[in-house]
Amino acid sequence: MNPTITTILIFNLATGTIITMTSHHWLIAWLGLELNTLAILPIISKTHHPRATEAATKYFLTQAAASALILFASMINAKNTGQWNITQLENPLSQTLMSMALAMKLGLAPTHFWLPEVTQGTSLKTTLIIITWQKLAPMTLLYLTWDQISPTIMTTMGMLSVLIGGLGGLNQTQMRKVIAYSSIAHLGWMATIISKSNMLALLNVIIYITITTPLMLSLILLHTKTTLDLTTTWTTSPTLTTLLMITLLSLGGLPPLTGFIPKWLTMEELLTHNTTPTAIILAMTTLLSLFFYLRLTYSLAITMAPNSTKAPNKWRFKPTMNTTTKTTTMTMALLTLPLLPMMKP
Repeated sequence: MNPTITTILIFNLATGTIITMTSHHWLIAWLGLELNTLAILPIISKTHHPRATEAATKYFLTQAAASALILFASMINAKNTGQWNITQLENPLSQTLMSMALAMKLGLAPTHFWLPEVTQGTSLKTTLIIITWQKLAPMTLLYLTWDQISPTIMTTMGMLSVLIGGLGGLNQTQMRKVIAYSSIAHLGWMATIISKSNMLALLNVIIYITITTPLMLSLILLHTKTTLDLTTTWTTSPTLTTLLMITLLSLGGLPPLTGFIPKWLTMEELLTHNTTPTAIILAMTTLLSLFFYLRLTYSLAITMAPNSTKAPNKWRFKPTMNTTTKTTTMTMALLTLPLLPMMKP
C-alpha cells in the first residue's frame, strides 16, 4: 500500500477513536465510531485476497449493525429524556440496546462470531490493531455508562465470553484465531468486573494491551501463523522464543507474571461484593484458556535446544523490530507484579 494512503488511514483510525473517547454527545461518539470503522476496512482488505475481502465484509456488516444500534438506542433515550449526554442514559430500553451494541462492537459473547473469522482473514499486524486499538472506543463508551447499564446483562455476557473464549481456543491451530478467542476471554473478565469497579476494568484493559502487544510483535517478527510454526521459532531467535513462552503464560494469568494482576484483583473484588458463585465460575472457566496457553508453550519448549526440531529450519530473518521497544514491552508484560501496590485502584 502507498505510504501516503497508509498514513492517512492510520491518522483517521486514531482520530476516530480519539473523537469517541473525548465526546460527551452520542452523535459525536457515533461519528467517531463510523470514522474508525471506515479507516480500518481498507487496512483489512489491503492484501487483495478473497479471505481478506471476506473478513472486511464481515467486519463492516457487524460494526455497521452495532453502530446503527447505538444510534437507535441514543435516539430513544433522547426522545424520552430530551438530552444526548452519554453519561445520562436513563431509558431502560436504551440501556439494554446500548449494552448489546457495545458487546457486538467489542466481540463479547454471544455476539462474538465475527472476531475469530475477521482476524483469520487478515495479517498479524492488522490483527494486532483489531484486538487492541479497536477495543478502546467501545470500552470508553462502556466505561462512561457502566453505572447505567444492566449489571446482570454485562455479568452474564462476561461469564459466557470467558467460557466461549476458553472452549473456542482449544481446537485451534491458527495463532490468529487463538489470539482472537483469548481476546474474547479477556473481554469477558472486563465486562464482568466493570459493574463492580470501573477502575479495575480500566486496569484490566491496560494490562491486556500491555501483554498482547509484545506477544503479537514477537509473532510478527518470527513470522509465526500456526502452532506448527511455533516449533521452528528457536532456529530464528532462541532468546525471543524463551520470552515468548513466558509472555504466553503471562497472558494466561499465571503467577508471578503481570497477567496474574487483573485476575487476582478481579477475584478479590467479586468476593468483596459477595458474588462468590461468579468468582468460582470465572476461575474454573479460565482454566480452559490456561490449558491452550500451556499447549502453545509446550510447542515452543519441546523443540528448544538441545532437542532437534522435526520441521525444516527457517531462514534466519533479520530482526525488523527496534530492540528497545521489544525489551520495554516484554519487561512490562512479564515483571509488573511488584508494582501492584502502586496501581491497585
